[in-house]
Amino acid sequence: MNNKQKVAELLKSIETGATEPISYINSDKYKQHNLAVGDGLAGFGETLQALPPNSAKVNTVRVFEDGNYVFSHTDYNFFGPKTGFDIFLFEDGKIVEHWDNLQETSGPNPSGHTMTDGETEAKDLNKTEINKIVSGNFVNDILVNGKMEKLSRYIDDNNYIQHNPQIGDGLSGLEKALEYMASQGITMKYDKIHKILGEGNFVLTISEGSLGGRPTSFYDLFRIEGGKIVEHWDTIETIPAKENWKNNNGKF
Repeated sequence: MNNKQKVAELLKSIETGATEPISYINSDKYKQHNLAVGDGLAGFGETLQALPPNSAKVNTVRVFEDGNYVFSHTDYNFFGPKTGFDIFLFEDGKIVEHWDNLQETSGPNPSGHTMTDGETEAKDLNKTEINKIVSGNFVNDILVNGKMEKLSRYIDDNNYIQHNPQIGDGLSGLEKALEYMASQGITMKYDKIHKILGEGNFVLTISEGSLGGRPTSFYDLFRIEGGKIVEHWDTIETIPAKENWKNNNGKF
């Protein structure tokens, strides 16, 4: 069984209660970055036990692999409807570390797209590295440094599909949303990228910043065609105050 299948089965076990996928985790090393969950296998188990019986639903829509990392995009009902990205680090075929970013599911957006629909299969596998560079440059230029004049360099306006629940398709949808936020005094600031993971034409960037002055984790998934971004999904999660963390591993 490959690592992608292990991740899909482990996530599904949250819904089914299957115990076999737990064996895909290295119980001696498992490090948890979801700050609402205790560290190690014990923390994972405690969270599952806290779920109301038969309440969990897990539909993993996309799974990608980059070296020892597997990252997935999932439609959850987990203490309520949520959309989430999960990242798992493998060592010798076992999971040793986990990061995620969850947002309450909402939408469809002004263009009728949900937070998880759209393309799912990676292609252009030989272009993974160049697509990671394009995505990283987009986040740094536009979202970290605010160089909006470069937007059309990165986004194919005619074909840009947006899955953020608040924003419509195309460059105009993105510009409208940013203008609205500015008019309401809502500042969205990306400070730095922590990770860039990709498989073919799909790239996930993991960034730290703030939204409305609150520390925030931004996960952005891009689909790239011909060197430009043509589709975007994301989740935005507020980072809790340190005194409320259930582990000391940090969000990133």
